[in-house]
Amino acid sequence: MNETVVCVVGNVATRPVYRELPNGPSARFRLAVTARYWDREKNVWTDGHTNFFTVWANRQLAVNVAASVEVGQPLMVQGRLKVRTEMREGQQQAWASADIDAVTIGHDLTRGTAAFRRSAKPDTPTRAEPRPEPQWETPPPAEPEDRHDSAPALVT
Repeated sequence: MNETVVCVVGNVATRPVYRELPNGPSARFRLAVTARYWDREKNVWTDGHTNFFTVWANRQLAVNVAASVEVGQPLMVQGRLKVRTEMREGQQQAWASADIDAVTIGHDLTRGTAAFRRSAKPDTPTRAEPRPEPQWETPPPAEPEDRHDSAPALVT
């Protein structure tokens, strides 16, 4: 509910690592995001600080990342930001990590082209025998009987 959703644009810094886990496929890679600003004195664009994010992809997104993403490619990643801090052995300072649990990943088309291919759907189990379509129509009401013509005769 109160999650930090981010959209970052950067370059793939490490080769995606793909794993098949008990709860489904997972992939991770590092994304380098460098701020750029206009330097008025030099009249050129200049690189600022670079942030590195570990991007996590799960399920079908992980499969597609493994097949599509390579080091150096420009990507856009949208997902939930998670910042972790922990103490490591022998260090005085806490170690921090910024992870993005990706919801969507795509190539940045302002810096190149891509050829999209729809991924194959997983095989679905087939039924042994198809069931017939149920009869949904209501049968018409029976015609009322004419009481005068078909009334039994009185015997006295």
